[in-house]
Amino acid sequence: MEIPVKLEVYEGPLDLLLHLIEKNKVNIYDIPIALITTQYMEYLKVMQENHMDNMSEFLVMAATLLRIKSAMLLPAEVDENEEEIDPRQELVEKLLEYKMYKFASLELKDRQVDAERRLYKPETIPEEVAAYKEDVRAEDLIGDTTLLQLNAIFEEILRRQENRIDPIRSKFGRIEKEEVNFQEKVRSIQEYGISHRKCRFRRLLERAGDKLEIIVTFLGILELMKMGRVLITQTQLFEDFEIEFLADDVVPIEQYL
Repeated sequence: MEIPVKLEVYEGPLDLLLHLIEKNKVNIYDIPIALITTQYMEYLKVMQENHMDNMSEFLVMAATLLRIKSAMLLPAEVDENEEEIDPRQELVEKLLEYKMYKFASLELKDRQVDAERRLYKPETIPEEVAAYKEDVRAEDLIGDTTLLQLNAIFEEILRRQENRIDPIRSKFGRIEKEEVNFQEKVRSIQEYGISHRKCRFRRLLERAGDKLEIIVTFLGILELMKMGRVLITQTQLFEDFEIEFLADDVVPIEQYL
C-alpha cells in the first residue's frame, strides 16, 4: 500500500533554503551547511520524482551547497587582512537579500488588499458654495509678497527687541503691563494710517513697546489686509514692505469679528 506524500511548492531554491533554516531554527549567519545540504538533497530527490519542470535552479543551488560543504572541510582561506574567509558568506548575503524582498512583496500584497476595500465618492459641491466669491482676494492685496518674507521681517524686529534688553537689569524683575487690547491696537493703526497714508512695515512694528505688542500689531496689520483697508507692496526682493492705508476713516474691528 502506497503512502501519499504532499510535496510543498517553493518559489525557488532560496525559498527552500529559508524554509529549512527556519524549520531547524538555526542562525542564518551561522548556517550548519552539512545539515542543510542533507535536507536539501532529500527534498531534491522527492522533487525529481514529482516535479521535473523547474529542476535547473534547484540543481545549481545543490551544486553550490556541495561546493561550500567541501570548502569548509579544507583549511580556511585568509584575505589580505589575514582574516578567515567564510565560504558561506556569499550564500548568506543572497538569503538576506531574498528575505528582504520577500517581506516587501508581502507588505505590498497587504496594501493591495486594503486598497481594494476603499470606496471613492465623486466630488459634489453645492451650487451655493461653488458660486461663492470673496469680496476681497488676499492675492490682490499681497501681490508678490509671501508669508515667509513677512515672517522674516517679523523675526528681525523680535531680535532687535531682544538686543535692547539689559542683561543685568533685566534679571532684577519686571512690572507686568496690562495686556494689549487687540481692538484698540487696530484702531491705533488706522489712526496712524490716516495721518501718514504710507509707512514702512518695519517702522510700524518698531513703534511697539514689547514682544506682546509687536505680535498684536502684526496680527492687526494682517486683519486690516483681510478687511481690504491696507495694501502691502514690495518694490524689490528682500526689501522692506510698504504699507498704504486705503481708507480715510476708522472702522471698529468688532463688526468683522
